[in-house]
Amino acid sequence: MSTYLVTGATGNVGRHVVTGLVDAGHAVRALVRDPERAALPDGVEAVRGDLASPSTLEPALRGVDGVYLMWPGIPVRPEVIELVAAHARHVVYLSTDVADLAEGERATSYHQEIERLLRNSAAGWTFLRAIDFATNALAWAEGVRQGVVRGPYAAASRSLIHERDIADVAVHALTTDGHHGARYLVTGPESLTHAELVRIIGEEAGREVRWEEVPVEIARERMVAALGDAAFVDARLAVYRSFVDTPEVVTDTVERLLGRPARTFRSWVRDHVDAFR
Repeated sequence: MSTYLVTGATGNVGRHVVTGLVDAGHAVRALVRDPERAALPDGVEAVRGDLASPSTLEPALRGVDGVYLMWPGIPVRPEVIELVAAHARHVVYLSTDVADLAEGERATSYHQEIERLLRNSAAGWTFLRAIDFATNALAWAEGVRQGVVRGPYAAASRSLIHERDIADVAVHALTTDGHHGARYLVTGPESLTHAELVRIIGEEAGREVRWEEVPVEIARERMVAALGDAAFVDARLAVYRSFVDTPEVVTDTVERLLGRPARTFRSWVRDHVDAFR
């Protein structure tokens, strides 16, 4: 029986990684800030720690065979990656669709920084480069309840992925051979426009829901006010605009690795439909 450390163990993906490892018969250690409130499955060892505080990580890492690493968007601490790599034979890192960086090339995201640190470490590694999560559609819940979701680029086609598929691929990569050095781009099985996505949510929630187009300038103002990062908003809007003419890529990674199709967006909605009612 192998022992695995799961970071982000109470998050959208991490909690399913924990469950998948437990169901497969492995010993699971969860890195959490508050073990008393973690609400983890029976048999999971909750260890207090924080990726922002390297001195807290040693007890969690001691004796582990592998680590599922989710970086929470905080500044990158190279010493954390070094510490993880010094203990684990294999690290599965939840990344996003980014390009490999050459040595000395400036990173444009923390994902690239962490990937480069792992590539240069002593540990084996696997990168799960996930397309946008279907869970981001929860931001539309209030609009769905009102029957109208407002935003730009109704015709942008997305290949959103179910968080359970990311978790299933992570567990597979951690617990089976042949994944060291792999960069897996994981997506949903289909590309659907924003308008189609909200229609599907409405159908499953039992109400008619439509997408109402908002001018890009107004959408940008609202997004900057909500997120406080104009550069990030501009980059997001540019990506959405590109998906109008060129749909977001669809890969067969989930089916190829797991032997079954990736879950559809409709199946994701059914799993979360109460959030839209």
